[in-house]
Amino acid sequence: MKTGVIVYVLGNVPRNEEFDEKSAIEGLGVPADRVAFVFSGEKNDDIAYHWWDMTRKGMSRIICMAGMLNPPSGIRLTGRQLQLCGF
Repeated sequence: MKTGVIVYVLGNVPRNEEFDEKSAIEGLGVPADRVAFVFSGEKNDDIAYHWWDMTRKGMSRIICMAGMLNPPSGIRLTGRQLQLCGF
């Protein structure tokens, strides 16, 4: 079963040029086949799009986790999570 994780970054902060997604994924330490970040401060990005994209790419279990940004590229997970999809 392939697992995808969407991290919803709280705090109304936009993604900036200094954010290194690869470094942030490595720092999370979550077992997942795909990871995506959605920043609450971004108007053009949302959880629904990333859920659809992961479903399209074969993820059969998709979890959404809440996190806080530790600049420049660290994400601290809050412990809250929702399972968005399961078969």
